[in-house]
Amino acid sequence: MSLFNQGKPARTVSKGVVCDTEDQVETLYTCPANCGAEVTMLFCVNANGNTTALAKWVRDSDSAEFNLIGGKNLTTGEFILLTGATLVLEPGDQITCVATGNATPVLDYMCTVTETFIPVG
Repeated sequence: MSLFNQGKPARTVSKGVVCDTEDQVETLYTCPANCGAEVTMLFCVNANGNTTALAKWVRDSDSAEFNLIGGKNLTTGEFILLTGATLVLEPGDQITCVATGNATPVLDYMCTVTETFIPVG
């Protein structure tokens, strides 16, 4: 059960992706077609050199993009942890990530999401 949709069937999942190619957009999470989703944690850690972290929420309904992490420069070992707020995603919405400013980046992104089933009808 989630905070946003109390009393409905839900599950909590964690997803991760490694951005190891400069300027390549990676999809960290996509909200399933039959669910709403609440993102409660977003984590990014840099494992190599100086790298700039970018993360966006891409809204499926109109392809609008919103910065969650908007170009934070991280040195080796530095991290960003976003908690304490909830981002509600609709079916098809995505969280995408990019590593830039380093020819050989190793930027790990992770998120925790509660998916709430949306019954048909």
